[in-house]
Amino acid sequence: MKKYMNYRRLTTRAAVLSVAVVLCACGGPSAQEGAAVRDEAIKVKTERVYLQAVPQTYEFTATVEANAVNRIAPQQGGRIDRIYVEVGDRVAAGTKLVQMEEASLKQSRAQLDNLETSFARIDELYKIGGISKSDWDAQKTALEMARTAYQNLSSNTQLLSPISGIVTARNYDSGDLYGGSPILEVQQISPVKLLINISERYYTAVSKGMTVSVRVDVYGDEEFEGKVSLIYPTIDGQTHTFPVEVVIPNRDLRIRPGMYARVTVNFGDEQYVVIPDQAVVRQSGSGDRFVYVYNADGTVSMNRVVLGRRLDNAYEVLSGVPDDAQVVVAGQSKLTNGSKVEIVK
Repeated sequence: MKKYMNYRRLTTRAAVLSVAVVLCACGGPSAQEGAAVRDEAIKVKTERVYLQAVPQTYEFTATVEANAVNRIAPQQGGRIDRIYVEVGDRVAAGTKLVQMEEASLKQSRAQLDNLETSFARIDELYKIGGISKSDWDAQKTALEMARTAYQNLSSNTQLLSPISGIVTARNYDSGDLYGGSPILEVQQISPVKLLINISERYYTAVSKGMTVSVRVDVYGDEEFEGKVSLIYPTIDGQTHTFPVEVVIPNRDLRIRPGMYARVTVNFGDEQYVVIPDQAVVRQSGSGDRFVYVYNADGTVSMNRVVLGRRLDNAYEVLSGVPDDAQVVVAGQSKLTNGSKVEIVK
């Protein structure tokens, strides 16, 4: 019985081995065939890339502002006798805009006249020794204070425009009692200004007086010339930008405060490798970008790249691709780092 069981085990093992041999002969590839499949070169297209002088031109958005804004109001309350201008009127510096009631001014003028008459008599007495120096000084001080008060009232009874510009707001009518808010607002809009924030990277590339190009949305692609008028001396610690003020002459007054504008600044040329956008591989699930670079041994390296600006159908590369390299522009879907490739045209 024992001999029979041993014989049965041997028979079963032989049958299993026979089946395995048959499956190997009829099924998968041999070891040599598998190696050949793994070593088969993947067909790709490449393009040679080089360092190029790339203009560092950037666009910034801003809202147009008046060069100066003046809010016209008296120093103290009173009734508004007459307002001479309307919203939209153009005024020159020194133009009379508002006449306040003159009751207080007339009273101040009468007091000043009395003090001047009184001081004239006291001055004559002082010259002949009729009064003391202290009395003369007191009268002189009172007269000077009255003159100052009259001048202040006079300047606040007739309100003049301190700048040349356009009336942009009117908050009262003739006859109203002045209540604290400005009676008028005058804005100087020739020139106008824009405030943009530039990366600290270009702090040394910006200079006062440099020319920039400005497009205002309402005028489409029409370009206006502007100049840098002010560079702020500090860098924002959070945004790492610094404010720059740009002035546009605006002699024809076509550009108005509140309009949306785009400022283009050219910081000069810098040398960067420029690659076609077809070469960039985006890794799903992350923001990383890669480029397959062809090696002399017929393989490719998967290089992580830092991209700069997009230039039409290309990118400037800040790091990751050397000068005079060949990059894969078609066939990347089958590649991995170290893949063997065959370049096709």
